[in-house]
Amino acid sequence: MALKIIFMGTPEFAVPALKMIANSSHKILEVYTQPAKKKDRGQKIQNSPIYDCAEQLDLKLRCPTSLDTQDEFDHLKNLKPDLVIVVAYGKIIPKNFLSLVKMGFLNIHASLLPKWRGAAPIQRSIMNKDTETGITIMKIEEGLDSGPILGQAKIAINEHTDAEILSKILSQLGAKKLIEVINSLPESLKNLKSQDHSQASYAKKVNKSESKIFWNQDAKNIIAKINGLNPSPGAWFNFGNDRYKIWKAIATELKGNPGEVLDENLTVGCKIGSIKILLIQKEGKSKLSANEFLLGTKIKKGNTLG
Repeated sequence: MALKIIFMGTPEFAVPALKMIANSSHKILEVYTQPAKKKDRGQKIQNSPIYDCAEQLDLKLRCPTSLDTQDEFDHLKNLKPDLVIVVAYGKIIPKNFLSLVKMGFLNIHASLLPKWRGAAPIQRSIMNKDTETGITIMKIEEGLDSGPILGQAKIAINEHTDAEILSKILSQLGAKKLIEVINSLPESLKNLKSQDHSQASYAKKVNKSESKIFWNQDAKNIIAKINGLNPSPGAWFNFGNDRYKIWKAIATELKGNPGEVLDENLTVGCKIGSIKILLIQKEGKSKLSANEFLLGTKIKKGNTLG
């Protein structure tokens, strides 16, 4: 059954889903995305990845600053979609919108709900040292990521998985599962599975204040922070008057005082174990491998990092 679909999304994570639907038998009536924003130090105006993708696919675009207006309500109503797909759109869907669409609003959420509801499920799953995660296709209701489930897909994760890698994997996995669910509509709506709300956990938005490394923690916890905060905002430490971000590291068995540089290979002591830094960046400089960094750094064996 070919459906008339509205797509709502903004970041790169949502692009595979949009492409998957565009290449199917279903019709995309319009694509909603966040308005262009100023990016980086140059303050250059930049469209969202979904905006660029929709343009390439020659799809109609809409970029409202707010959905919660009568004009936006009327516009959506007049489009008469069968279904709305929401993937990391970045705006709350107003309650009165939810009853406008015959089959409702479906969402790809980057966790195995009810675990890690909220804004940062990818980062929190890594920082929590989870061994598996996945995606959930969910029907949107009023509560935060609390709607009934139409499908899920799981993957294993480990101490080498960072948020950038995991986001790419889950975006592809979510797109594939989403099209399966869409192709099975409306029958799949008869088999909705309610979430067990007593098992819910919340993935609050990552605050930059969380990104400082504290060396009096276990090495595995520090690795989890480094991986979970890559690519943004990045986990950092101080040395002298400078800040350094660690982008990649591994846990080692070498022992020493927390924060102490234990050898000539950028191995740093932790409360339990140590970490060997593999990729590092001094503030205002480019990322460097540990070998490149060691050629010119003032950080030496015996120094203590803050």
